[in-house]
Amino acid sequence: MVFLTKLMSLNLLKTASLAVRAFSTKAKLFPREDSTTKQIVLKYLDGKDNGIAVLGLNRPEARNALGRSLVRQLTEAISTIQQDKKIRVLILRSFVPDVFCAGADLHERSKMDSQEVANFVNSLRNLMNDLSALSAPVISALDGIAFGGGLEMALASDIRTTTDETKMGLVETKLAIIPGAGGTQRLPRIIGPAMAKELIYTARILNGIEAQKIGLVNRVVSQNKQADAAYQSALTIAREILPNGPIGVKLAKVAISKGIEVSIEKGMEIEKQCYSQLIDTEDRIEGLAAFASKRVPVYRGL
Repeated sequence: MVFLTKLMSLNLLKTASLAVRAFSTKAKLFPREDSTTKQIVLKYLDGKDNGIAVLGLNRPEARNALGRSLVRQLTEAISTIQQDKKIRVLILRSFVPDVFCAGADLHERSKMDSQEVANFVNSLRNLMNDLSALSAPVISALDGIAFGGGLEMALASDIRTTTDETKMGLVETKLAIIPGAGGTQRLPRIIGPAMAKELIYTARILNGIEAQKIGLVNRVVSQNKQADAAYQSALTIAREILPNGPIGVKLAKVAISKGIEVSIEKGMEIEKQCYSQLIDTEDRIEGLAAFASKRVPVYRGL
């Protein structure tokens, strides 16, 4: 009897140990998500890439869905970036394989009342506006699906790279709603109103090659078994921007972004105002001196 009792105790301990181990493994695969979970990663590249920052989405449990916590952390990161004058180019990417951003967190959304939904969509719209308003050029690298709010985030960027296998689309009408974070306004400005209407009305999903044909993305590269092919393409573009005068690049962004929203006459005035801000900069003088001396200019953003 004593032997049986000990055996049963050992079996119970073994079972408990296995259960704890299983729970621990599951916790690693599906970590508990709360407001303190780090869902955004901000990295600063160095060496020859000094001046390039990488902002990464990192919410694998929900395919980078735009939930309250992720939106809050992303908003805080963008505020930090805007205040950092050393950043010359920002790359927006995902650290989750095969997905850029699946769009809104519909599980969270289903638990919200009407006012909470309206407030949250407003916060999303403000987030996209903040991203668009960053003074440094923003490049989105779409290494994986980009639906709804995920694509709207890419539309708020200046440049988009993707792979031939990436799927993207503003699919909100499938849920009896419309894009609410800038998609109805930015997409027509990028690909034209008629094509934008077709894509939004039909909730059509495009691959990378189709997206490039209509001007939705700048570059499409082959996936070619490289998990971050679009990111590498974005990094190539960032490296081309990096040596150029940072004030000139930033004011070129202002002139283009603001000018496209008004008549060409008003756009010319915006260009004039931007150019006038460059006349007395040290970088402009350095550019002329470097040209005359046939050397590489060293710009300091002054």
